[in-house]
Amino acid sequence: MARVPPPRDYARRVDFPDAVTLRPIGVVRSPHVERHGTPRQATVPADPELRPDERARVELFADAAPEASLRDLDGFDYVWVIAWLHLNEGWRPTVVPPRGPRLARGLFATRAPHRPNPLALSSARILALEPSAVVFERLDLLDGTPVLDLKPYVPAADAHPNARAGWVDAIGDTIPPSNTS
Repeated sequence: MARVPPPRDYARRVDFPDAVTLRPIGVVRSPHVERHGTPRQATVPADPELRPDERARVELFADAAPEASLRDLDGFDYVWVIAWLHLNEGWRPTVVPPRGPRLARGLFATRAPHRPNPLALSSARILALEPSAVVFERLDLLDGTPVLDLKPYVPAADAHPNARAGWVDAIGDTIPPSNTS
């Protein structure tokens, strides 16, 4: 019996969803229990006097992400941690970023955590893999943050060294490099 190929317009045959449902696959365990002193990016160390050890981990829920989910991740230095900022309430279409002139910027031109869908995207350095957890050098996420997904960081696809950064380029601000390589 010949296999029937799927229709070539199947993307148009499904109604656009009114809502989406996400299920956490794990939880962040980090030394950060409140936003003050938490790094603004996972690659930027916090004040060492505040947090001399910033190691964090993502503990996976066995029913959502069994041990086999981490197979083959041992060859990667970084992963993208996609998380739900469950403590954030509300958002505004413009925000004043913490760097540069005190000027309101469009939300989508910033990395402000208060967003229509409070998703976090953190590129985090892997220190170790455990049977049901990933240990990171640091995360810019609070302890107890729900994790939605982990995706490998692939330099050829994820790094764009010559990309423009709009107003951030204009103020000459750079994110300090991590103290590890």
